[in-house]
Amino acid sequence: MAVSPGSTAALRTANQRRVLDVLRSDAIDGHADGVHTQADLARITGLAPATISNIVRDLVASGLIETEPGSGRRGTTVRMARSAGLVTGVDFGHSHVAVALADVSGNIIDEQRRPLAATAPYHEGLALADKLLTALLAEAGTDQVRTVGLGLPAPITDEVVRSATILPGWVGVNAQEAAESVFAAPVYIDNDANLGALAERRRGVSREHDTSIFVKVSSGVGSGLIIDGRMFHGSSGTAGEIGHLTLDDQGPVCRCGSRGCLEAYASTVAVQELMAGQMPEASFDEIVAAARAGNLSAVRTFEDAGLHLGWGLASIVNLLNPGVIVVGGDMAAAGDLLLEHARIGLRRHALDAVAATPIVVSDLGERASLVGAVLLAADRAELLVEG
Repeated sequence: MAVSPGSTAALRTANQRRVLDVLRSDAIDGHADGVHTQADLARITGLAPATISNIVRDLVASGLIETEPGSGRRGTTVRMARSAGLVTGVDFGHSHVAVALADVSGNIIDEQRRPLAATAPYHEGLALADKLLTALLAEAGTDQVRTVGLGLPAPITDEVVRSATILPGWVGVNAQEAAESVFAAPVYIDNDANLGALAERRRGVSREHDTSIFVKVSSGVGSGLIIDGRMFHGSSGTAGEIGHLTLDDQGPVCRCGSRGCLEAYASTVAVQELMAGQMPEASFDEIVAAARAGNLSAVRTFEDAGLHLGWGLASIVNLLNPGVIVVGGDMAAAGDLLLEHARIGLRRHALDAVAATPIVVSDLGERASLVGAVLLAADRAELLVEG
């Protein structure tokens, strides 16, 4: 039966939402592990202590929250309960799919990662993701999730993948509809770099910065932009494609069809191509190891990639003045072999006022986009008790 606006039931539901929003948002953001006393909840929400006590009692009975005795009745600590349900994050990369199972506070319970060819049709990728999720759910002793967050390394407009250059098997596909038909749960889609930015803002190295850039440098180069604490998607959802900034219009042809893009100079593919003469068929990790062992050609390759990366970053730093630039993706494994020269490139091309913007390695490593997918799913999970 519908709840009338302004009724006692509607007010009770609204107050429950306020309490749940505090507990869940703080847990998702990594603040105080999402744990509060009832006195905290009364102070933050502005609700009377007696009202908080009644709400906590009802939400405990519903299985959405759990309590632990503290100092006195008002000192009881409250947090989201595992029984509130589970969410899933799915991250598709150029050569992998990763799936994580988490509680509604965004705390990951378990995860799995498998190789997946970039040319695999979308339905094969989703079938593998569903297989991994099924195994995770079986281990957790349940068979359903509330929501799914899904990341793709491609521009996405109106939930449709618009570029065939990285995931040709997904181009033109409404990713949300396709995924919901497989997972039988609400699915929310975003670009993988955006999800990496979300994860670093909530759980990683950029937590203290309201404006930050997450740059994912792997076989492609993309970025997620956090501006004044909020993700910036642009008018059609494709903001952050810095990999296709033109550094030299007479440079090498990029996979996008243009010439001299940042991605053509600063990506794992570019590094492997430059080292192909000396280390044919070497993996990226093997080239990193060679550089660390003193191979001068490998060292110079990362120096060149870093200088170009810094040049590209200077353009976005001049525009947005972020507090920090976080570098993730496969190239981040090179660490200061890459980043020391990215900092030099930034200083050469950025305005003096922003030339010292910190460039740091992602706290979350290759898992950043997956963690972001989990947080997206947790953000969207509906938890209200029926009024």
